[in-house]
Amino acid sequence: MTTTNRRTPTLVGAGVGLALFFALALLPSLLYGGYAGVLLAGGIFGNPVKATLAVRGLIVFGMVMGVTSVASLFAVAGAAAGAALSILASAAPAAKAKEHGAS
Repeated sequence: MTTTNRRTPTLVGAGVGLALFFALALLPSLLYGGYAGVLLAGGIFGNPVKATLAVRGLIVFGMVMGVTSVASLFAVAGAAAGAALSILASAAPAAKAKEHGAS
């Protein structure tokens, strides 16, 4: 199998991973990222946190980092699964051909 043929299942796997992210993990990553932003703002500006522009910016930064990190995790895991499936799919016909050719 050529590199171009192996690239397609990898990209499809990454797309499936991102679709699973949007279906399952978008809201939790926003919530946990926002919570991490609140903890960061509390550590920098002190508790209780007042609703200033800098605090809101840190909370949004936490949310963006949460979404970005979890989305990249899902995309890489999907791409790895797609690449593994393409390697397994190409190995099965080769093993079957060797089996039929030997007899």
